[in-house]
Amino acid sequence: MGSKNQTDVSHFFLLGLTDDPRVEPVIFCLFLFMYMVTILGNLLIILAVSSYSYLQTPMYFFISNLSFNDICLTTTIQSISYAGCLTQVCLVLFFAGFESCILSAMAYDRYVAICYPLTYTVIMSSQLCGLIILFSVLISILNMGLLGLMVLRLSFCTNLEIPLFFCELSQIMKLACSDTLVHNILIYLATFIFGGIPVSGIIFSYVQIASSVLKIPSVRGRYKAFSTCSSHLSVTSLSYGSGLWVYISSAVNILPNKTSVACIMYTVVPQMLNPFIFSLRNKDMKRTMKKLISISGLPHSG
Repeated sequence: MGSKNQTDVSHFFLLGLTDDPRVEPVIFCLFLFMYMVTILGNLLIILAVSSYSYLQTPMYFFISNLSFNDICLTTTIQSISYAGCLTQVCLVLFFAGFESCILSAMAYDRYVAICYPLTYTVIMSSQLCGLIILFSVLISILNMGLLGLMVLRLSFCTNLEIPLFFCELSQIMKLACSDTLVHNILIYLATFIFGGIPVSGIIFSYVQIASSVLKIPSVRGRYKAFSTCSSHLSVTSLSYGSGLWVYISSAVNILPNKTSVACIMYTVVPQMLNPFIFSLRNKDMKRTMKKLISISGLPHSG
């Protein structure tokens, strides 16, 4: 098989989820519905946090940033040309890295709220929250730039078919004709630094939270303390669990359709469910959502 340098490649072929014309309209409608729900749900979160002063706290500040990131990550997933495919890889890397940083920041916020409640407002100042977001953006840009430049240095063969509905880094690596040993080492190193450190921060925060909560004498007090973390734990588990599934399925070379399902669970489902998790498990957010629905004139239950 002859090789072709990356500068000669015009586009990749995204094979999507199926080539059955009878199933394609169903999948299109399903994805359109999921996309609209994702956009609407996350926009409502952002609108709620920005409109009501009692939601303008560090926790909701991070939630609104996560919602904005989810909108961007979901919108990034689409069929595009070669140049767009590489751009898409960079955008996915950026937004995935930014989400990881935000989830870590939210864990730290819950740690401070539970372990240092009397000094919470002093520690989690607006300046610190802004610096955390800025640092998260810079780290995500560094991760995106490092791995993005790595992809640009690859040479590709004549087979340019990606068995997914978007450009995914590990799948692009499999299409390369050039030696990818150094590139794979770099990916593992970047994953350890940019993924492992946020995960370690989340684990550390919740170890400290659990230690503090278990010292609370009353069962009701322990339940109330743990309940403030339930939404974040649910979102974190969904995000990292689905991401781990994607990379395990890609590493062991399972069937392409199963890899596609794993990618859907990572790039579509969490972003759609996050607004529901934060809304349904949070009294202030539920109250605010009812206000927004009432203002819009839409019917609502309860």
